[in-house]
Amino acid sequence: MKQSASEKLRRFYDQFSNDDRVLIIINADPDAIASAMAVKRLLWRKTAGVAISNVNVIQRPDNIAMIKLLGVVMIHADAVQETQFNRYVIVDSQPSHHPSFARFTPVHVIIDHHPNTGAHAAFMDIRPNYGATASILTEYLRAAGIKPSSKLATGLYHAIKNDTANFDRPSLAEDIRAFQFLHRHANIPLARKIERSELLPDFLKYFTVALQNRKNHGNRMYTHLGLVKNPDVCVLVADFFMRVQSVTWSIVSGICSEHLVIIFRNDGIRKDAGKMAQKIFGAYGSAGGHKTMARAEIPLSRLEGMSDLKSDHHLLFWIINRVERKN
Repeated sequence: MKQSASEKLRRFYDQFSNDDRVLIIINADPDAIASAMAVKRLLWRKTAGVAISNVNVIQRPDNIAMIKLLGVVMIHADAVQETQFNRYVIVDSQPSHHPSFARFTPVHVIIDHHPNTGAHAAFMDIRPNYGATASILTEYLRAAGIKPSSKLATGLYHAIKNDTANFDRPSLAEDIRAFQFLHRHANIPLARKIERSELLPDFLKYFTVALQNRKNHGNRMYTHLGLVKNPDVCVLVADFFMRVQSVTWSIVSGICSEHLVIIFRNDGIRKDAGKMAQKIFGAYGSAGGHKTMARAEIPLSRLEGMSDLKSDHHLLFWIINRVERKN
């Protein structure tokens, strides 16, 4: 039986008491940051304290701008002392999504919009059909009768826009209702300022590499960027290629922190990017995602000894050959 927003909120609150010290753990991106802000607001004055911790290194300019402009306080997981907290919450992720989540057990609450990975927690609200976790948390705020502050509304508003690509990606009427509600309370010029902070000048050189190395196979466009300081540049290039006429798949790779990172984007009309990434590259490392967007991360150590992977050129054709064999 489908539970109402009020019932889910009641069960969420049942996980906490007044003397709890809560840590919200995220793999920081706009949806995760905004969702963590919402959980912190929901628990205000209901627990002894709430902190937000990011397991990743935050380098994307829009994420940095979001944190600065919205005044979000976070501490990196490496600096967290687990003994300071007795309740752990994960939003916009599940424990298997990042190895650093394994430190924080047991997880008491999981709220996410990614496909269920078989995670376990005392309270779980996983809705893969939603376009953003921020939409789910907006429902919680409304059920609690909380009018979000301008900064919280702006964060949630930006998160929904970002994760649905302005509703170009699959989403539900619930996402639209959440977005409309937040629009009434958000600082739209501030949200626009966050959006326009996406590109660092240093990222521009990767677009030159991407265009020089691009390969087309039918409606699929591939490129390999070589060494990248931040894998997010692969995401930016993949999204950029999807704007090219007739391109229905964009597959962009790069090497960062001893991992081969492969980003998938598609038009969502036919095949599922998440399933494809898992099927092709799951045996080498972590892989998965949504229908229109997915990611694979393969430790370079798993590729050692493969005679066909001696250069960036060989890596690109190794990726192309595996994808083309499945299509």
